[in-house]
Amino acid sequence: MEEAAETPRARGVIRGVAREGRTGDPGALMKSTSESSTQEVLAGLVERVTFHNAENGFCVLRAKARGHRDLVTVVGHAAVISAGEWITASGEWINDRAHGQQFRARFLKTSAPSSIDGIEKYLGSGMIRGIGPAYAKKMVKAFGERVFDVIEAEPERLREVTGIGAVRAKRITDAWAEQKVVREIMIFLHSHGVGTARAVRIYKTYGADAVRVMTENPYRLARDIRGIGFKTADAIAMKLGIEKTAMIRLRAGISYALTEAMDEGHCGLPTDQLIPLAEKLLEAPKELILTALDLERSEGAVIADKVGDTACIFLAGLYRAEQVISDRLIRLVNGKLPWPWIDEEKAVPWVEKRSGLQLADSQRAAIRLALTAKALVITGGPGVGKTTIVNSILKILAAKGVRLLLCAPTGRAAKRMTEATGVEAKTIHRLLEVDPKSGGFKRNAENPLDCDLLVVDEASMVDVMLMQAMMKATPDNAALLIVGDIDQLPSVGPGQVLADIIGSGAVPVVRLTEVFRQAAASRIIINAHRINQGLMPDLSAPAGDSDFYFVPAEDPENAVQRILELVKTRIPKRFGLNPIRDIQVLCPMNRGGVGARSLNIELRAALNPAGERKVERFGWTFAPGDKVMQIENDYDKEVYNGDIGYIVDVDPEAGELVASFDGRSVTYAFGELDTLVPAYATTIHKSQGSEYPAVIIPVMTQHYPMLQRNLLYTGITRGKRLVVLVGQKKAIAIAVRNVSSRRRWSKLDEWLRVGIDQRGVRKPISIATI
Repeated sequence: MEEAAETPRARGVIRGVAREGRTGDPGALMKSTSESSTQEVLAGLVERVTFHNAENGFCVLRAKARGHRDLVTVVGHAAVISAGEWITASGEWINDRAHGQQFRARFLKTSAPSSIDGIEKYLGSGMIRGIGPAYAKKMVKAFGERVFDVIEAEPERLREVTGIGAVRAKRITDAWAEQKVVREIMIFLHSHGVGTARAVRIYKTYGADAVRVMTENPYRLARDIRGIGFKTADAIAMKLGIEKTAMIRLRAGISYALTEAMDEGHCGLPTDQLIPLAEKLLEAPKELILTALDLERSEGAVIADKVGDTACIFLAGLYRAEQVISDRLIRLVNGKLPWPWIDEEKAVPWVEKRSGLQLADSQRAAIRLALTAKALVITGGPGVGKTTIVNSILKILAAKGVRLLLCAPTGRAAKRMTEATGVEAKTIHRLLEVDPKSGGFKRNAENPLDCDLLVVDEASMVDVMLMQAMMKATPDNAALLIVGDIDQLPSVGPGQVLADIIGSGAVPVVRLTEVFRQAAASRIIINAHRINQGLMPDLSAPAGDSDFYFVPAEDPENAVQRILELVKTRIPKRFGLNPIRDIQVLCPMNRGGVGARSLNIELRAALNPAGERKVERFGWTFAPGDKVMQIENDYDKEVYNGDIGYIVDVDPEAGELVASFDGRSVTYAFGELDTLVPAYATTIHKSQGSEYPAVIIPVMTQHYPMLQRNLLYTGITRGKRLVVLVGQKKAIAIAVRNVSSRRRWSKLDEWLRVGIDQRGVRKPISIATI
């Protein structure tokens, strides 16, 4: 199995660090050979390279190994590999049903061939540009075992070989020099405890500068390379002889502490929290931490400011992002409406007639406000008519020739918005035209969006960095309509954009609370609103068919069995739903026996046991039919954090997996599978912006750290046709009572208030409830 990966997190300004995985230390791997009966060391000559992915180094080799009469198949990672090379590998034998016995190398070291036969194979493999099998045979005949020395030290002698002129000779020597650099880099990385798969990533990122970068500042790895976090970079730094008290380490540790805080939703941390955190993490004295912090501040990596009266330290990128959001929003609010005056007294009856709906007074008031406000927030829970209001606004403005753009944070939310409005909605990333190379956006202040009104749905999910990009791309003369449910969980990424905008009073706000008659028939909606009001949901058994049920389970084992029974048989039989595609288990947390990680293993075994075509990578088994989730943005593949897909095929020979996301095929090399996880069960946080036909939510006292009102509310509102709570009434009561959701350290609310005051802007009236 491939070396364990680290969980990808946000890196740099929006990417942080991850938990530590195996170091890939060859010494440690060799040592484990004597400790495990499955671990072996294999050495031999590469006869054929069946497959090699240059991007991630994954390779399938046929090798003539010592002690084996027949050729063996070796699967592993190498930056460059060629027939004729000598390999030393550490790993274990596996029996692949499709391809027979294979040696899976955890560690793979290559060296130039020494035998005449090996040298000829190597030179003729196509590895060295300008040499094919015919020239390889000629060169070996001319120079014998000294051929490599001739290429390196006496390249002019290559012209002694018939057919090699000045141009071909130069091509050969240049290619040889390039291969030599790659090998030297790999040897350096291996000698400092970097496993082959990560070594390939490092080489691909830095190229010929890899050794220099690692020697000068190994902590750059955590910032620049997915899957390498601070702890791994720190382990490499220790091997390179960097002291624990070295300023380069302490400064990197401060950024690490702040990016860890960012993963909790903060844009910064109070100084009196950051210093002890850094002391504990770095095992260094406070005086040195303070010195490192001063250096980080002086170079602009972090910024010191106050939130209220609390002194805080912010990552510079997040601090500036909140400033940009505030500046752009204040400017937008006070601009001129992009459409001519609309007579509300005529427009509202007109849209009622067109849609065949009788609007409530609260809905009419919201529509009137939207027609006159440059920016507006519409917030409220399920069943309160947000979609009806947005549809009415869009119909009126479209009839007036207003150019509309609609967007949402996720593909599924955008799809739902398109279906609900009849107007195409895009993901925010697609709307802003993400640049795969830089991860930035082509739409920005210099190249703004072409619209009169931008509508953003599911705004509670939008974090600081994404909102900044969107505000930069929104033209000054456009209007902005923000729609979202303020009572749901805040964004997974840093900040609390929707809450800060509403709390600041900088933008008019319509808060809808009236549940309409049709929606009031749904126990999902009734119970969601009860929870939101701090009341226990109705857990009694319904008299007839219902869309909301409670299944008691007094302990984790009982809960798991109930969940498996519900997913596999009871719900499909009663409601005719597909157990894999229609039913989603949503957990308060990942850990524990009734957490998403454990339930994924149980559900996968019950619903889609692996057949012959499968691959094991990064602690998971992947097979055709599996439901999977992308856990970080991949701009090249156009799949984003939280997207759910289904595995179509696994090809061990090609080292590739194909998954379908909304009908679009996406190919992953096996080395890239650390960005996919099984998704039979996922966390409620990851479900934001999504809607599922049926949702099962385990709620146990073992989930205590995460039992919060907005978490349970968010989970329940993900269910479209059916919600089943499985667990303990006591745990549900704890969640309903717990409104003390942890404060997020953010400054956007203050920036917006200051912006209003400084510019002498008339503060808009916030319509609290209509």
